[in-house]
Amino acid sequence: MQKVVIVGGVAAGASAAARLRRLSEKVEIVLFEKGEHISFANCGLPYYIGDVIQEREKLLVATPTLMKERFGIDVRVQSEVVSVDPVAKKVKVRTHDGQFYEEDFEGLVLAPGAKPIQPAIPGIVNEKILSLRNISDTDKIKEATKEAASIIVIGGGYIGVELAENLRHLEKKVTLIEAAPHILAPFDEDIVVSAERKLRENGVHLILNNGVKAFHEEAHQVKVELQDGSYELADFVVTAIGVTPDTSFLKDSGIHLGSRGHILTNEHMETNMKGIYAGGDAVEVIDFVTGQETAIPLAGPANKQGRIIADNLAGIPSTYKNTQGTSVIKVFDLTFAATGNNERQLDKLGIEHHAIILHPNNHAGYYPGATAITLKLIFDATGVILGAQAFGYEGVEKRIDVLATTLRLGGTVYDLTELELCYAPPFGSAKDPVNFAGYVAENILAGRSEEIHPRELYTLQDKPQVVVLDVRTTGERARGKVLHSVHINVNELRTRLSELDPQKEYWIYCAVGIRAYIAERILKQNGFKCKNITGGYKTLEALGFIEK
Repeated sequence: MQKVVIVGGVAAGASAAARLRRLSEKVEIVLFEKGEHISFANCGLPYYIGDVIQEREKLLVATPTLMKERFGIDVRVQSEVVSVDPVAKKVKVRTHDGQFYEEDFEGLVLAPGAKPIQPAIPGIVNEKILSLRNISDTDKIKEATKEAASIIVIGGGYIGVELAENLRHLEKKVTLIEAAPHILAPFDEDIVVSAERKLRENGVHLILNNGVKAFHEEAHQVKVELQDGSYELADFVVTAIGVTPDTSFLKDSGIHLGSRGHILTNEHMETNMKGIYAGGDAVEVIDFVTGQETAIPLAGPANKQGRIIADNLAGIPSTYKNTQGTSVIKVFDLTFAATGNNERQLDKLGIEHHAIILHPNNHAGYYPGATAITLKLIFDATGVILGAQAFGYEGVEKRIDVLATTLRLGGTVYDLTELELCYAPPFGSAKDPVNFAGYVAENILAGRSEEIHPRELYTLQDKPQVVVLDVRTTGERARGKVLHSVHINVNELRTRLSELDPQKEYWIYCAVGIRAYIAERILKQNGFKCKNITGGYKTLEALGFIEK
């Protein structure tokens, strides 16, 4: 392979270029980027807008000069590839001044990335309605914030939430609008409600389950008309509704695209055209858990794909082993992280599963500064891990990384019980939260415990045989309880069994689930039917089931 053309920089393209050069000094590499910058920290853009990252230059991972001097790569910025001819092995390029020329290739890497979705909403074409994709967009938003007092962010994905947080750091009035019932799609309701509460606590006006109907210009502001007929007014708007693959230039190339425009590749990241590879946000991938086709625009997978493409171009057989969607986000002082599938995705595909929620401390409780981690583990009847989510103040991403690794290596909940993880009082517990999740899951699969999700409380009116049993202390119950629940302290349960009806089924809760499990074991061994409400009072309260 004597000459390789790369379309697009940032993660996959720049990674492929650098790796290919390290593998071969002889290959000629030409990289086209239609923007001004070939490799920048796009995940850092919201933090630069919020002045958390104060030096713009730190966002520039690699410049054209660096790529030329260090790697001998011919980088051509502000050069847009507008078409590809796989037969003639040429790309057509439009320069910044509107001129066209063709460049031949022997190998081709397509890494055009994705662009913000721009829905056909009336009034959306307006200089006060911006989007965030690259450095240029960032500069526009940062400049607009200088004179703005109020800003509306449309879309509650990662970019929308990070942008809302950073605009609040600048003490702007921020409204975040999401058409779906909840923000942050990778997380289930029982986890994400805590992110929503944190946003509200920090002054973000959050509007959920209410999409945008139209935009109207009013004086020097933008008026956003919502589907329910209400209006929100701001100095400018940023749309962060999602992204779509930037692949329109491939329409007539013969390169196969998916139903949503993503480039289709095999496990070597090669398209249907020999010698033409693709990676990054523009490609369709396979979900590691379900085996279904999907699109997961994340920087980690994009960089791996770039490396794999370079290997194959250099004659080193290399395969990409699907995407599991491991991600993390900061929401003010909380951390939220996830890997694999959530319950909503599994339910949609009809995949049966168990889900547990627990609230262990991030390190030994007796060591100062311990805080709780809310950890949700999803697994099937054989113990195979399907997904996990967590949030807390410290140690969250560490636990999700362990679970992501176990999932990737085909591990089960039984493996979690055997993991030997770091322990010292300032850092963890003898039973790490990951071990603890394994123990709880193992008990469920062994039949020693049965979990019931708090959402099942919505069905209680149709289940007269079910009684909710609170086994906390009297003092705890005085601070809040599930309406119409029965109260018996777990420490008194053995001596008060006569107060319970053997014909009823008891759904038990305590603060976080440990005492409820003890109560469950007592009742089951005395002939009662019962289940443990996973997550306990803490999750019940987050979901609004507690009367105070």
